[in-house]
Amino acid sequence: MSLQINNEFQHILRVLNTNIDGKRKVMFAMTKITGIGRRFSNIICKKAEVDVTRRAGTLTNEEIEKLVAIINSPKQFKVPEWFLNRQKDLTTGKSSHNVVNVLIGTTRGDIERLKKIRQHRGIRHFWGAKVKGQHTKTTGRHGRVVGFPGGQGSAK
Repeated sequence: MSLQINNEFQHILRVLNTNIDGKRKVMFAMTKITGIGRRFSNIICKKAEVDVTRRAGTLTNEEIEKLVAIINSPKQFKVPEWFLNRQKDLTTGKSSHNVVNVLIGTTRGDIERLKKIRQHRGIRHFWGAKVKGQHTKTTGRHGRVVGFPGGQGSAK
Protein backbone atom coordinates (compact mmCIF):
# COMPACT_ATOMS: atom_id res chain seq x y z
CA MET A 1 0.00 0.00 0.00
CA SER A 2 1.50 3.29 -1.05
CA LEU A 3 1.23 6.42 1.04
CA GLN A 4 -1.26 8.83 -0.52
CA ILE A 5 -1.01 12.40 0.72
CA ASN A 6 -3.84 14.89 0.24
CA ASN A 7 -4.36 18.47 1.41
CA GLU A 8 -5.50 17.55 4.93
CA PHE A 9 -2.49 15.32 5.67
CA GLN A 10 -0.32 16.48 8.60
CA HIS A 11 3.25 15.24 8.64
CA ILE A 12 3.76 16.02 12.33
CA LEU A 13 0.97 16.07 14.90
CA ARG A 14 1.33 17.65 18.33
CA VAL A 15 -0.51 15.54 20.92
CA LEU A 16 0.06 15.85 24.68
CA ASN A 17 3.30 17.83 24.21
CA THR A 18 4.70 15.11 21.96
CA ASN A 19 5.48 15.21 18.24
CA ILE A 20 3.86 12.31 16.42
CA ASP A 21 4.92 11.20 12.95
CA GLY A 22 1.95 11.49 10.59
CA LYS A 23 3.29 8.85 8.20
CA ARG A 24 3.05 6.05 10.76
CA LYS A 25 -0.14 4.13 11.43
CA VAL A 26 -2.24 5.53 14.28
CA MET A 27 -1.69 2.65 16.69
CA PHE A 28 2.11 2.80 16.41
CA ALA A 29 2.30 6.58 16.17
CA MET A 30 0.53 6.97 19.55
CA THR A 31 3.27 4.92 21.23
CA LYS A 32 5.61 7.93 20.90
CA ILE A 33 3.71 9.46 23.84
CA THR A 34 5.44 8.55 27.11
CA GLY A 35 3.26 6.12 29.07
CA ILE A 36 1.41 4.66 26.08
CA GLY A 37 2.43 1.27 24.74
CA ARG A 38 1.15 -0.75 21.82
CA ARG A 39 -1.63 -2.50 23.73
CA PHE A 40 -2.94 0.67 25.37
CA SER A 41 -2.72 2.47 22.02
CA ASN A 42 -4.73 -0.32 20.42
CA ILE A 43 -7.47 -0.11 23.05
CA ILE A 44 -7.77 3.68 22.88
CA CYS A 45 -8.06 3.53 19.09
CA LYS A 46 -10.86 0.96 19.43
CA LYS A 47 -12.67 3.02 22.09
CA ALA A 48 -12.41 6.14 19.89
CA GLU A 49 -13.60 4.10 16.87
CA VAL A 50 -10.50 5.03 14.87
CA ASP A 51 -9.23 2.52 12.32
CA VAL A 52 -5.80 1.31 13.50
CA THR A 53 -4.59 0.87 9.91
CA ARG A 54 -5.06 4.57 9.06
CA ARG A 55 -2.09 6.92 8.99
CA ALA A 56 -1.87 9.36 11.89
CA GLY A 57 -1.61 12.33 9.52
CA THR A 58 -5.14 11.70 8.21
CA LEU A 59 -6.80 12.09 11.62
CA THR A 60 -9.24 14.96 12.04
CA ASN A 61 -9.10 17.34 15.01
CA GLU A 62 -12.24 15.73 16.50
CA GLU A 63 -10.65 12.27 16.38
CA ILE A 64 -7.46 13.58 18.01
CA GLU A 65 -9.49 15.27 20.76
CA LYS A 66 -11.40 12.04 21.37
CA LEU A 67 -8.14 10.06 21.63
CA VAL A 68 -6.76 12.63 24.10
CA ALA A 69 -9.97 12.47 26.16
CA ILE A 70 -9.67 8.66 26.40
CA ILE A 71 -5.99 8.91 27.36
CA ASN A 72 -6.72 11.46 30.10
CA SER A 73 -9.66 9.57 31.62
CA PRO A 74 -9.68 5.93 30.46
CA LYS A 75 -11.97 4.70 33.27
CA GLN A 76 -14.84 6.85 31.92
CA PHE A 77 -14.56 4.99 28.62
CA LYS A 78 -14.68 1.58 30.37
CA VAL A 79 -11.00 0.69 29.99
CA PRO A 80 -10.35 -2.10 32.55
CA GLU A 81 -8.56 -1.11 35.74
CA TRP A 82 -5.85 -3.74 35.22
CA PHE A 83 -4.91 -1.94 31.98
CA LEU A 84 -3.84 1.24 33.78
CA ASN A 85 -0.20 1.93 34.61
CA ARG A 86 -0.79 3.35 38.13
CA GLN A 87 -2.92 0.91 40.13
CA LYS A 88 -3.81 1.65 43.77
CA ASP A 89 -1.61 4.68 44.26
CA LEU A 90 0.02 4.77 47.72
CA THR A 91 -1.19 8.28 48.58
CA THR A 92 -4.68 8.31 47.05
CA GLY A 93 -5.49 4.60 46.80
CA LYS A 94 -7.02 5.14 43.35
CA SER A 95 -6.05 3.73 39.98
CA SER A 96 -5.14 6.06 37.11
CA HIS A 97 -3.19 6.11 33.86
CA ASN A 98 -0.29 8.56 33.91
CA VAL A 99 1.27 9.91 30.74
CA VAL A 100 4.07 12.34 29.82
CA ASN A 101 5.10 14.71 32.64
CA VAL A 102 2.85 13.20 35.31
CA LEU A 103 4.38 9.76 34.71
CA ILE A 104 7.92 11.12 34.95
CA GLY A 105 7.10 13.01 38.15
CA THR A 106 5.41 10.08 39.88
CA THR A 107 8.25 7.72 38.97
CA ARG A 108 10.80 10.20 40.33
CA GLY A 109 8.69 10.60 43.48
CA ASP A 110 8.50 6.84 43.98
CA ILE A 111 12.29 6.49 43.68
CA GLU A 112 12.84 9.36 46.13
CA ARG A 113 10.41 7.70 48.58
CA LEU A 114 12.35 4.43 48.32
CA LYS A 115 15.61 6.29 49.01
CA LYS A 116 14.09 8.14 51.96
CA ILE A 117 12.86 4.99 53.71
CA ARG A 118 16.21 3.32 52.93
CA GLN A 119 14.62 0.37 51.15
CA HIS A 120 17.02 -1.93 49.29
CA ARG A 121 15.76 -0.77 45.87
CA GLY A 122 16.17 2.86 46.89
CA ILE A 123 19.72 2.31 48.07
CA ARG A 124 20.59 0.57 44.77
CA HIS A 125 19.12 3.58 42.88
CA PHE A 126 21.23 5.90 45.05
CA TRP A 127 24.40 3.93 44.31
CA GLY A 128 23.63 3.79 40.59
CA ALA A 129 23.78 -0.02 40.67
CA LYS A 130 21.43 -2.50 39.00
CA VAL A 131 18.11 -2.58 40.82
CA LYS A 132 16.04 -5.49 39.53
CA GLY A 133 18.28 -8.41 40.47
CA GLN A 134 20.51 -8.50 37.40
CA HIS A 135 23.97 -10.04 37.56
CA THR A 136 26.69 -7.41 37.97
CA LYS A 137 29.93 -9.39 37.96
CA THR A 138 30.63 -9.04 34.24
CA THR A 139 27.93 -6.76 32.83
CA GLY A 140 27.09 -3.11 33.27
CA ARG A 141 30.63 -1.90 34.05
CA HIS A 142 30.12 1.52 32.42
CA GLY A 143 33.00 1.61 29.97
CA ARG A 144 35.54 -0.55 31.77
CA VAL A 145 37.34 -3.18 29.72
CA VAL A 146 36.76 -6.79 30.79
CA GLY A 147 39.96 -8.60 31.80
CA PHE A 148 42.12 -5.49 31.87
CA PRO A 149 43.38 -4.62 35.35
CA GLY A 150 42.50 -1.08 36.35
CA GLY A 151 40.15 -0.52 33.40
CA GLN A 152 40.66 1.52 30.29
CA GLY A 153 41.94 4.72 31.90
CA SER A 154 44.68 3.14 34.06
CA ALA A 155 48.28 4.43 34.11
CA LYS A 156 50.68 2.89 31.59
